[in-house]
Amino acid sequence: MSFNITQERDEDLELLQITDLRSCIQVRILPDAGAILHEFSIPLGNRRIQVINNYQNQADLKRHHLSFYKSAKLSPFVCRISEGRYEFDGDTYEFRNKFNDGSAIHGILADKPFTVLEKSVADDSASILLGYHYKKEDPAFPFEYKLNVRYTLKASGRLNLETTVINLSPVRIPMADGWHPYFNLEGRVNDWLLSFRSRKKLAFDDKLIPLGHIVEMDKFYSPKQIGAESFDNCFLLEPDSGTAAATLENPENGLRLSFFPDSNYPFLQIYTPEDRLSIAIENLSSAPDSFNNKLGLIILEPGHSQSFNVVYQLEFR
Repeated sequence: MSFNITQERDEDLELLQITDLRSCIQVRILPDAGAILHEFSIPLGNRRIQVINNYQNQADLKRHHLSFYKSAKLSPFVCRISEGRYEFDGDTYEFRNKFNDGSAIHGILADKPFTVLEKSVADDSASILLGYHYKKEDPAFPFEYKLNVRYTLKASGRLNLETTVINLSPVRIPMADGWHPYFNLEGRVNDWLLSFRSRKKLAFDDKLIPLGHIVEMDKFYSPKQIGAESFDNCFLLEPDSGTAAATLENPENGLRLSFFPDSNYPFLQIYTPEDRLSIAIENLSSAPDSFNNKLGLIILEPGHSQSFNVVYQLEFR
């Protein structure tokens, strides 16, 4: 076999690791905290470049995860819900846990312990399937559903993240899905090249809630140095043209990360933290506040399921 799956430990974090034994590319997953992507790394000379900005240990995770949401699975909503309130099928709901601006943010599964459901190894890939059974724990989302996440590492640095949501409620439920990873290609964001397949972004208010109209922006339609540009925006991706929906590249070391979401992730959220050491590139099925504005909102009927898929391609140009 050219791939293997092992259990590893980083500081006091218990991780599952997939390794491509030919390229030595590694993926590490943290099941106990939302099945987050803890590592995606590639060797370069006598060092290893880790492109995921992660948590150093349990103390770091517990202190910061529900503030930064690094690599969090966003479910059943993405980004923000204005004032934490929404209406659905005649009822009004309000989330108790809110960000400091009064919004509910990034769903409710980010810190949940996921169960390992399956491990499989083949000559050309290896995958780990993890799942969480949500049982109406939050009164603001009184619906039952399962969320499964499959990580599959393939040859040549292709990492596939497939999410499947299954409605176990006797009624239909609102649903959105997304990811919240921060990427670091070494050095500072200012020096990297960024491109994404969009000419349109949603206009936001000061709480990052969509205002209902679109702003034209094509500055990064082709690769450009990020420079001093600051992002906290949601973009509408153009339909798949056979090319990557987004690329991030560090010209200094030649490392490039490309994003290939399927059509169920038509939105792209981009955020640059103040320290300029990483950039969040988030594939989303809906716009922020979709439980209210309905932009991309999925209504999942009883017993029905919906899958979402994105591929990260890590390589040297």
